Amino acid sequence: MPDTAPEGLGGLAFGGDYNPEQWPEDVWSEDVRLMREAGVTLVSIGIFSWALLEPEPGRYDFGRLDRIVALLHENGIRIDLGTPTVAPPAWFYRAHPEALPVSREGMRYAFGSRGAICHSSTAYRTAAAAITEQLVRRYGSHPALALWHVHNEYGVPVSACYCENCAAHFRRWLSTTYETVDGVNEAWGTAFWGQSYGSLEEIEPPRATPTVCNPAHLLDYARFADATMRENFVRERDILHRLSPGIPVTTNFMTALSQCDSVDYWAWGREVDLVTNDHYLITDGRRTQVNLAMTADLTRSVAGGAPWLLLEHSTSGVSWQPRNPAKAPGQMARNSLAHVARGSDGAMFFQWRQSRRGAEKFHSSMLPHAGTDSRVWREVVRLGADLDSLAPLRGTRTVADAAMLWDWQSWWAQRLEWRPSEDHDARERADSFYEALYDRHLTIDFAHPEADLSAYPLVVVPALYLASEATGRNLRTYVENGGTLVVSYFSGIVDEHDAVHPGAYPGVLRDVLGLTVEEFSPLGEGERVRITAADGSELTGDVWSEFVVPRGAETLWTYADGLAAGQPAITRHRLGRGTAWYISTRLAPGALDTVLGPAAEDAGLAPRTDLPRDVEVVRRSGESGEYVFVVNHTGTDTKVPLPGHGTELLTGERAAGRLALPAGAVGVVRLDS
Repeated sequence: MPDTAPEGLGGLAFGGDYNPEQWPEDVWSEDVRLMREAGVTLVSIGIFSWALLEPEPGRYDFGRLDRIVALLHENGIRIDLGTPTVAPPAWFYRAHPEALPVSREGMRYAFGSRGAICHSSTAYRTAAAAITEQLVRRYGSHPALALWHVHNEYGVPVSACYCENCAAHFRRWLSTTYETVDGVNEAWGTAFWGQSYGSLEEIEPPRATPTVCNPAHLLDYARFADATMRENFVRERDILHRLSPGIPVTTNFMTALSQCDSVDYWAWGREVDLVTNDHYLITDGRRTQVNLAMTADLTRSVAGGAPWLLLEHSTSGVSWQPRNPAKAPGQMARNSLAHVARGSDGAMFFQWRQSRRGAEKFHSSMLPHAGTDSRVWREVVRLGADLDSLAPLRGTRTVADAAMLWDWQSWWAQRLEWRPSEDHDARERADSFYEALYDRHLTIDFAHPEADLSAYPLVVVPALYLASEATGRNLRTYVENGGTLVVSYFSGIVDEHDAVHPGAYPGVLRDVLGLTVEEFSPLGEGERVRITAADGSELTGDVWSEFVVPRGAETLWTYADGLAAGQPAITRHRLGRGTAWYISTRLAPGALDTVLGPAAEDAGLAPRTDLPRDVEVVRRSGESGEYVFVVNHTGTDTKVPLPGHGTELLTGERAAGRLALPAGAVGVVRLDS
């Protein structure tokens, strides 16, 4: 993917969603004055404005938006202009109630929220194209326009609809994908339980059934729902490209595994001109900075390593979790700059001015209810100045140390019903492996299982239940050519149709791992197993165990108890010039490090014993220079060694081989050339 930045920005983007339609016009001039005071450079507008822009079918009113655009332009603030197609007006649904989505259980959702859309609806597609064309013809060449923003957070809150329109659309999708009903029967294995179809017309969406539905049917419907949303994005994108050439088009992703699970972002990343992301801290008691770093790394990877843009996050608390704590002093800037360290060319928020009404009136904002005499406002102004000082690193790329494989479609398949254990969770494994790598101070790229991995000395596979034959060949070639691979249990099991690969587990990964698995032996709730090494070291696993048979791999750790007692638990296989490790039970992040440590040594990645826990060191590099971000998430002052001398950009002070950083602070050093 080429680097495509918002048009006309000279530095990093700073700003947020601006919804002036919620306020009387006499507030707008104050908004813009305060935006200039805070250093705002870009705002997103119009995202929820369809009912105002088209108050009746075919009657458009752009007067208010004209005045907003003019005011922002006069004050040097650039615009990310939304197509408002996430929230069709009430009149649209009154005329087209069939455009409201239907749940799997047959309930039709009602108007009164957002994102209530059947993406197969012809009426919706026609109306969305019409409002998009009206917008682009009016504003497509406006000098303030920096970016087009299609829809909003596809897949949230509804991705799949199960209505009759979708049934007909699904049959067309199956015809394109498999050509014939025989192709569908073969792919879905419909001979099981007598589910064979005589024609495509007999196939319905996988609505609620008395017991479990055909898993391949469910998996293909998830693919269909994702592809249908993407069709609608592409339709709007192509209108914008045709009538507003040169202005990049995006839609805001939600790549965090904690926030959206119905979108294949590898596919979506290929369709946008600029990858943008929304990220919100999940206050579930875990270290929130780890989820933030993981999401930023994943977003950058979806962008092909190119700079991306954090289009939404929060200045403080949100409004939609069971408990919504405020961010601590300094945390907003630390969160923002951690995203920048990992590839974002800016930091944007939802939203500019805190709403007085509606569902998100308690969601924090850049300008809070408390006004400018508030901690949040003072931190916003300070962050604007800090981002301005970081303008030289715009366009540089984050440097990764290792890679983790992730595939959304494999995640979808693994979550289908009747798997060996409901306690095994692909997201949990990804989180845990990432946390263990984070604690080794490694910067991680994510990669699709069939991607070129030759640039990475270490590749980790936390959960890859669905793996194609091409994936198996790819990983074998990677190891044979000198790579180090670490694979977790229940990976390589099925093909793209959820059919078990012929022969013993782990399917397409048997050869690269040098072993077979005769049988899974999931553990009971709360049950644990001990595994031991030759030197007497002991670790504890839970959730899962297996009967592993080495076929060239050496046994490093052995089950000490449980049904698999005496059998291999962790193995290492030398293949060609590389090595492949296998972990057959669930280990917590701390225990995982016991395996990842020697695997990292195999890969030539030396441990960073000079860095405290929860202090991040991340590099960005490009034509403008080499930059080192140091993010101190701890409550203790620290001194961090640097790979050379340079200038700390947030203070202007020199850093001679070491950076002293206060508790909770961020430093950005531009190394001397």
